[in-house]
Amino acid sequence: MVTIQLEKPICSAVLVNDGAEQPKAVPGGADEGAAANRQKESLSRACRALQEAVSKVNELQEALFTEHKEQVVKLSVEIARKILAQKVQEGDYEIEAIVQEALKDVPNRGEAVVHLNPEDLSEYRKSQGGAGDSGPAGVTLVADPHVGPAECMLETPKGIIESFIEQKIERIAEALRKAE
Repeated sequence: MVTIQLEKPICSAVLVNDGAEQPKAVPGGADEGAAANRQKESLSRACRALQEAVSKVNELQEALFTEHKEQVVKLSVEIARKILAQKVQEGDYEIEAIVQEALKDVPNRGEAVVHLNPEDLSEYRKSQGGAGDSGPAGVTLVADPHVGPAECMLETPKGIIESFIEQKIERIAEALRKAE
């Protein structure tokens, strides 16, 4: 939709056909019908031209929106990545919450081995009052230097569940790309 706002209302208008002035029709004369037909045709051409212009503006708007949407997604993801990296570097995260969130994906809450970064495992144990290698019921915690800070990997009888920051960021980016 295109909206044109004018400073003053249009009181009158003259339609000109390709710059040539139309002959004036004499009221009640034979040329009056022909003049009216010429004006209708001129108005019809003007409407078609306006509709074509509106269509082109809409196409341009859609193209710009699509182009900028991808740029906004990339910028948003990069900002999230930098904020998370800073929080992880500062140790500003709760490993217990990360483990609990990952355990939600374990089918039937069966046996699971949770691999944590050694420093995160130490923090987890401190938060749980030094409860050895076991976490929640049926869960064994192990130190794994291949797992990054604020991340975990779960081994279950049905497979491996990874809870890595980069994977979560990519899922968020995909969701943003699909959003209208």
